[in-house]
Amino acid sequence: MTSLSTPFPYAGSDTVVIPASVPSYRRAASFRLSRIALNVFIAFSCLLAGLFIAFHAYAAYLFSYPPIVSIGSNPMLAKNLAYSDVMFPSADGVTQVEGWWIPASDSRRTVVLSHGYGTNREEPWVPMYDLASFLNGMHYNVLMFDYGYASSLHPLPATGGLSESRQLAGALQYARSQGSDELIVWGFSMGAGTALQAALQDEQVDAMILDSTFLPDEHTLYANINQYVQLPQYPTIPLLRLFLPLMGGVNLDEVPSAKAQTTAYPFPILMIHGTADDKAPVYIAENVAQAQTNGLSQLWVVPGAIHEMIYRTHTEEYVSRTVAFLESVHKKV
Repeated sequence: MTSLSTPFPYAGSDTVVIPASVPSYRRAASFRLSRIALNVFIAFSCLLAGLFIAFHAYAAYLFSYPPIVSIGSNPMLAKNLAYSDVMFPSADGVTQVEGWWIPASDSRRTVVLSHGYGTNREEPWVPMYDLASFLNGMHYNVLMFDYGYASSLHPLPATGGLSESRQLAGALQYARSQGSDELIVWGFSMGAGTALQAALQDEQVDAMILDSTFLPDEHTLYANINQYVQLPQYPTIPLLRLFLPLMGGVNLDEVPSAKAQTTAYPFPILMIHGTADDKAPVYIAENVAQAQTNGLSQLWVVPGAIHEMIYRTHTEEYVSRTVAFLESVHKKV
């Protein structure tokens, strides 16, 4: 007979049976819970990353296609100024530019008003109609026009001054075609930065008045986003660099922001800026002013003033300084 090496336990036997320490179903349930928690964490992380990336894509889209209100008035209704609707090509021939020509009788002096980003030729907060009236009273022709991103007939994406500088050049060419011997650009915010970019391309004028000058680069765009949402510079700046060309064709490296701030222009410039400007840092105006060698160039920094509101908050001094500058330019032309 074959004997068993390990006897079966039986009642009264001294053999001890050791139960399993953890039931297998408990181990399986714990493993399933761990996997669910991991999957939830991964899904939540992917959602946050997707929202973060989508926010930057949306920010780049808004920069390229800012919402613009429709034109609500005209020079005659607003200030009893006779005017004509005009249309002219941009200097590169890419688009047609629409505007208003406000003539001064027998005048060969013209001011081209270069409006800021996110608005049209009316730019009510400046206020542009007030300036047009005041300039026309000084016997200047005035040209008001819309940049492509504000155009209702020929809309284009905003490009930080790249295509806009060619549209401004078209406006200057139109003003010259009207017999303007003395030509001045008066720009605001990105319209001021665009004027500097146009001047880098040999668009000669007799003078510029630049209020709250904005030049887009990765630092100024990041600072503007941070006004609404606190985000880290990395990866915010790389994502903006990625999405801006996709949305509007703007490569930030093509915008000559640094060159515009360090060039000595051959004509006089009056720089106007506020220390409390949270959209365009005051160092832009200071850099431009420091680079100038023309004896008529000036810098007026207004303590506590905010973006594009200096005319409204310091009207008397604003008018006094700009009139004195225009008169000094006129004597030299």
